[in-house]
Parts: sequence; structure tokens; C-alpha cells
Amino acid sequence: MIRLAAAFVLLAGAGAAGSAQRTLPPLAFRIDEGRNINAFVRQGPVAAHLLLRSGTDPRILIGFPAGNSGVALWFAKTAQPVAWTLDRPPEPWRTTDAKGRRLNGITATVSIDARTLTFGQGVLSSIRVLRDYELLRTAPPEVSTMPMYGDAVLTWARDRLDGAAGYRLSVGAVGDTVMTERSVSAGPSGRIRLTIKAATGEVPLTPLAEDALLTGAAGTDARARHALQFLSYREKYLAGSWRFDTYFGRDTLMSLRLLMPVLQPAAVEDGLGAVLVRLAPDGQVAHEEDIGEFAVLRNAKEGRGRVATPIYDYAMVDDDFMFPAVVRAWLLERGRGRASAFLGGRIGGARRGDLLARNFAWVVERTAAFATAPGYERLVAIKDGRLTGQWRDSEEGLGRGVYAYDVNAVWVPAALAAIADLAPLIDRYGTPAERAAIARAAAQARVWRDRAPGLFALTLPNARARTAVADYARAVGVPDAPALAALGEAPLSFNALSLDARGRAVPVIHSDDGFALLFTDPGPAALDRSVAAIARPFPAGLMTDVGLLVANPAYAPAETRARFGANAYHGTVVWSWQQAILAAGLDRQLARGDLPAATRAALLALRSRLWRAIDAAGEVRTSELWSWTYADGRYRVAPFGASSGDADESNAAQLWSTVFLALHPPAR
Repeated sequence: MIRLAAAFVLLAGAGAAGSAQRTLPPLAFRIDEGRNINAFVRQGPVAAHLLLRSGTDPRILIGFPAGNSGVALWFAKTAQPVAWTLDRPPEPWRTTDAKGRRLNGITATVSIDARTLTFGQGVLSSIRVLRDYELLRTAPPEVSTMPMYGDAVLTWARDRLDGAAGYRLSVGAVGDTVMTERSVSAGPSGRIRLTIKAATGEVPLTPLAEDALLTGAAGTDARARHALQFLSYREKYLAGSWRFDTYFGRDTLMSLRLLMPVLQPAAVEDGLGAVLVRLAPDGQVAHEEDIGEFAVLRNAKEGRGRVATPIYDYAMVDDDFMFPAVVRAWLLERGRGRASAFLGGRIGGARRGDLLARNFAWVVERTAAFATAPGYERLVAIKDGRLTGQWRDSEEGLGRGVYAYDVNAVWVPAALAAIADLAPLIDRYGTPAERAAIARAAAQARVWRDRAPGLFALTLPNARARTAVADYARAVGVPDAPALAALGEAPLSFNALSLDARGRAVPVIHSDDGFALLFTDPGPAALDRSVAAIARPFPAGLMTDVGLLVANPAYAPAETRARFGANAYHGTVVWSWQQAILAAGLDRQLARGDLPAATRAALLALRSRLWRAIDAAGEVRTSELWSWTYADGRYRVAPFGASSGDADESNAAQLWSTVFLALHPPAR
């Protein structure tokens, strides 16, 4: 489903951008990870991320939050790995195009230890286009740009496809470097040295000052604070840079929920407003947006002409149900005193309370069938024709299941309970039909809470579990003794990752139990099952010395195991925010006063073990994700994307990986 949105929505606040950009202090920082140097700068109307990729596939890429735009240059493969050096960090650079229109960008000086580099493809467009080119080496022919060569400088420049101010990239030889229109070579110094200039004509966003973003209670981790600032704007929060320099509904919601204790109130409400203004007419939450030139490309392809009207994607199903639970945390807890003003305020021409009622009514109606007659076939499925529908949005992330555990066992019950709690606050908003639907939320919540989680509960005989662990340990090259000891002699119980179209469990242990700990109140037996499944050492459970894995396919058939490796985006890898979700969830459960001593002890033990793993990952813990290697009796961090076998590369700055600013390790 898509919805065309009025362009003014994404430009809201642009009038205030000038003053905010003139007065904010500059932001500049660097993150080196795997084969990538990442240098960020934000000053005035300029916000940019320079990425230098080393190895046998060198490239230069600059991503801009403005319009989710970017420019990049891929070089031909080299016989031996080569390594970039950032000689002069990026600085703001402003220029004009051939029509006198302003372009905002950066200039930097770099060098590389290669004798010769052959120019490959230059691409100037949307980050979405650059992302696809990196993965597939194809780009729409409309964006093709021939470079111009002169005075030892190679330049790509063009307008946006709808005629608006576009993009510019140039690389110029420095010192004794020798450049032709096809290649660049080192002189007597033995190094190639280049000046990079890159710019975009897209409209700048309105950045948030640090004191307008975070309270004094926020953590002091410099990398996390810098990344969060770079990704935070009045109009929206960016999901991650370089690959997701724009709004993602799920990422916004989960980041707001985890950062809520240390965010300034206006910063929380900016984020919630970004979700509200992108709601579908029926109340669904937008997952992603096509803006800038990517919107131009799609609109033209679908018959609407070369126009930049944004297009919103509603393909995901989890964010629809996350929204009420996050709103509840704000209006009934952290931001309670602001509820009336928030609900009555307007955004995009509508009252926020009316927009909330729209989403709440949709949630109730969407979940009514299961509440009436519980059965797996009435659970919330991912949408027809898709293999993705929630945060594990790679095609193998759900093990080819269609009913996700987190959506049905956590998000739907949590959403309905939140709507029931919020009903008295919004009883003056929405249509009569929407208010009537909202009134049914409490009754439906009870059915979903009591009946849905059990459909995912799975128990395996101990002998079968032990055989599976031993076999899988040999296959992936890790020891099995600690895992087998943790299995003990009892049957193995855990929550399946998903159910297939026939209601059969996909037997993959997963980290999504952390959502249940943070957003629901499981009974002691359910808590014990979740905690035990997570806490066991891999490959019996999810714990390693370098983090909590998001999936463990040891108990699944061989063909499923093969799709969940350490090079798969949602395989046996560590995602930073999933560790944060579990840490926050453990804190929430330990605050309860109704748990047996044994359950509480297990929660405390897991929390301690989790934080040791979080600390062991070091600075990489604020990356999007990482993989691992095992040698000499220990696990070691392997940056995701550093290996040629990895499915993709991770973002150096990821919104929901900054959430540790609101979390504190247990006292030792």
C-alpha cells in the first residue's frame, strides 16, 4: 500500500531551519569500522557523511540527510587490497549549480596506498539508488551521468530528474598525483592523493541542538551522543547513516521508547509527530518514505509524472501495533502532564488526538477476528506476497514464516492494552465509529494476551535438543560442552520465531522475547521459559562473549540453518538495539514485586551476563550490528560487512543503537 503525501509535510519547519542552522555549534566526528572510514559533519545547512571504503573494491560515498540524497564513486577492483587515509576531514562547502541555485556539501582531502586506480561508476541520486547500486551494480538509466574532465579534476554534476537543483561530485589530483579521465596514479610519493567535493541541492533539514535533544540524565558516551545528534532533526529522526538517511517508522518508535527517559519532551513529541503525519488514511503507520529523487523515479514509473511528491510505504505490520504502546509510555508515564496539549495540538492540519484515534481504531478492527474465534489462521500475518513484515526484514529473517512471534505474542496484546488505558484520554477525539471500536480494546486485549503467546510455545525432547546442538556446534566451529551442560536433562522449551502458513512453528530461538519483557507482564512460567532460552550459551541459546545473537537455528532443519549464518543480516549476528531492548526489559521485570525468588534470580543472572557481553563489544556496540569469529577458545567481534561473504554492510551511525544513553549497567 502507498499513499501520496503533500510535499509541505516533509518541509514543515524549513522556515525555522535558517536560524537554527546559523546558531548551532558545528558537529564533527569520525567512526572507523571494518574496512570503512566514516567522517560526519553538520554545520549550518550542511549535514553529510563521508565514507571511504578500503579493500579490493574501493569507493568514495557521501550521504546527505537532505532529501535522503547522496553521491558516490566506485573504482575498478584492485589486485591487492588498498587502504584509504583521511588527510583532511570534511568541512562544509557551499557552491551553486549552472543555474545559480545553492548546493550544500563538503570538501575533504584523502589518500590511498595504490599505484593506480581506474575510475568505475559515478552515481548521483537518492541514497536508495546508491544502496541498490552497491548491492546489485545497477542503477536507473535516467540517473546516468557522464563525467567532465579538466585540469586534473573529474566532475559529475546534474539536475534532479524533475529539474530541481541536483547533485555534484568532483575528485581532483593533489600534489604529484597524476590523473587522466579514466584513472589516477601515484607519483614519486607512492600515494594517490585526492580532493573530494560533493554537494546536494535538496532542502536541508532542521537539526536539533544537543540541549534541545537530551536531558542531563543522558549517558556520556561520545560516539552515541554524536551519532544521535547527526540523526536527529525537527522534521524526523533518521534511521541510520549512510544506508537509511531518512524516516523509518519502526526505528523512530523503538528509539523514542528506549530514549524516552533522557529525551527532552519536545524531542519526543517531534518524533511522535513524524509518525502521526505519515499515517495512512486508515490509520496504518508508515514504515518508510520515498522522497527526493527516489520519489521522482517512482512517480514517473507509476504514471504520475516526474514529481517529487513523497510516497509512504505501509508494507510492515509491526509498527502499526508498536505505536499505541509507545504513545502510552509518553502520555501516561513520562509526559503525563503534557497529554492534553499534545492531543489537542495540530499537525498536518489535523488534531493529534484525532490521528491517534484513527490508528487505535484500525488496530482494534484488525485484531477483532482472533478475539472472536482464536486460531492461528486469524493471527496477524505478514502481507500477501511478501517474506518480510517486521523488524527482521531480510527475506530469510522470519525463517519463511508468515505469523511473527513478536507481532502476535507481544505487539498486538500490548497495543490493545495500551489503547484501553488511553481510551479515557482520547474520548473526545475521532469519529463515533472510531470511538466505538476503541471501546472494545480491553476485551480483545484479554483474549490476545491469554491465547496468542501459547501458539508459539515449542517443546523439544532433551535428546533431540542435545543432538541438534552438538551437530550445529561442529558445523559452525564452536565448542558444544558449555551449551550441552546448560541444556541439562529436561525437555527444551522456547518460543518459536514464527509460524508458517499452516501454523507450524519455525524452531529458531530468537531475541524477540526481549520485547515481551519490556512491553508486557508475562507470568513466571513464561518468563522462566524466555529467560532460559536466551541465557543459555550459543549454540544452545543466544549468549556469546561478544553479545546477544538475534537468532539461533540449531534446532531447525539443515536448509533453515543455512539461511541463518553469521553473514546473514538477521542470522547468528548481534544487533545493538536488541541488546538494549533486553536490558531495558530485564530492568522492567525486576521492578515487579510479584515474581518468585527463583524467577527473579534468573533475571538478575541474565542481566549481569548481558551487560558483560555488551561491555565486551566495546565501541562497536553503537553500530547497527556485528558478526563474530571464534578462535583460540574465544569469540571475537567481526564488523558486519567487512567480509566479502556478508549480506550487506552495517551503518556506522544507527538511531536505535544510541539508546544506551538511557540505560545503565547494574551496580557491581
